[in-house]
Amino acid sequence: MGVLTADMRRVLDEQQLGFVATVCPDGTPNLSPKGTTAAWDDDHVVFADICSPRTVANLRQNPAVEINVVDVLARKGYRFKGLARILSDGPEFDAALDFYRRRGSTSEKQNIVLVKVEHAEPLISPAYDGGQSEGEISARWRSYWTELWDRRG
Repeated sequence: MGVLTADMRRVLDEQQLGFVATVCPDGTPNLSPKGTTAAWDDDHVVFADICSPRTVANLRQNPAVEINVVDVLARKGYRFKGLARILSDGPEFDAALDFYRRRGSTSEKQNIVLVKVEHAEPLISPAYDGGQSEGEISARWRSYWTELWDRRG
């Protein structure tokens, strides 16, 4: 049994948008959204380098990474910490490209980043501290987003 639970895999597969934190050479953080975040297997999270030169450069210098994926309605998700490996060619890279093709992705990928998850834990909004249920919180945020999208036309 791997690090990623069935619920972690579900959230990754449903949300797809992960916020990837890396460390710049000067020690400052770099946070970058990745719309290709997915569960690769029970121990790895993957994302594609479509246009991520800073993220990839940082990972080449320091493979430590954290990825946060959150369901915007439920205000729950997970943080995944681990070490990244950059795939640029070869059989693993080809398998990853095929993985994304099967998911419907057509964008050009420079590299694929495979993260061996060493630690994973839940992210839960403080909104739950008041005793609200997930259904109540989701309904509130669904209403918020619907109104926002309706205003935008």
